Amino acid sequence: MAIIENLFSLQGSAALVTGASGGIGSAVAIALADAGANVALHGTHVKNLEEVRRRIDATGGRATILTADLSDLDACKKLISSTHQALGRLDILFNNAGMNRRKPIAEITAEDFEKIVAVNLRSVLFLSQTAQPIMKAQGGGKIINIGSLTSHIALGTSSVYGATKAAVAQLTKTMAVEWAVDNIQVNCIAPGFIITPLTEKSVWGDAYKKNWMLQRIPARRGGKPEDLAGAAIFLSSAASDYVTGHTLNVDGGTLAGGSWEPDKDQELIDS
Repeated sequence: MAIIENLFSLQGSAALVTGASGGIGSAVAIALADAGANVALHGTHVKNLEEVRRRIDATGGRATILTADLSDLDACKKLISSTHQALGRLDILFNNAGMNRRKPIAEITAEDFEKIVAVNLRSVLFLSQTAQPIMKAQGGGKIINIGSLTSHIALGTSSVYGATKAAVAQLTKTMAVEWAVDNIQVNCIAPGFIITPLTEKSVWGDAYKKNWMLQRIPARRGGKPEDLAGAAIFLSSAASDYVTGHTLNVDGGTLAGGSWEPDKDQELIDS
């Protein structure tokens, strides 16, 4: 039992979670804190961050709130230095922050393109680039990037978003190759269709979209942010010290495929 506890313990480590004011980011931050990490919470909604910090504090954890506009390159670099200063070290960088503007390709503007790329891709590169020498000097570290189903497949009205998430999966591999010698493991988590405050009404609240998704998810349910906690802890801990350059799909089996046999739980899909 002690071996398992040590493998997955994050006791004494320091983590930065970007986008921690959202559904996935907050669940990941709380999970890392529960595993023993001191966590820097980055986000754009301070009230949400305060609630995440309150939940972490209530269980004896330690959390610090930091804000930054990740579409600004200098702000990205400052966020890493602020985290290092606040926590005294940086062992885990969880690049979770992202954005999307759902539009057909014909309606995408140059501003849409630049903004999505800046937050979803450029910030991942330069946050990681700035964190790498800190982690190297400490003897190693973990970088976890959030991808998407669209790292692998295309969804209509998500062209730029999908392009950035595919690029994040590829960037993960290159970081892993270049920084393996520094004992820095870099991996990607690709969530499936997750029910978050942002998607609960706009996506899951739409009967057609809900039915479309449930027919494609073998688990026959939408994911919860907490479903990513185990993957997050694994890729942040010593348990994954020989795992790098990997994209872990947490999607209820969506990318594994589907069946043309009649669904025994059809009433669930139609509900």
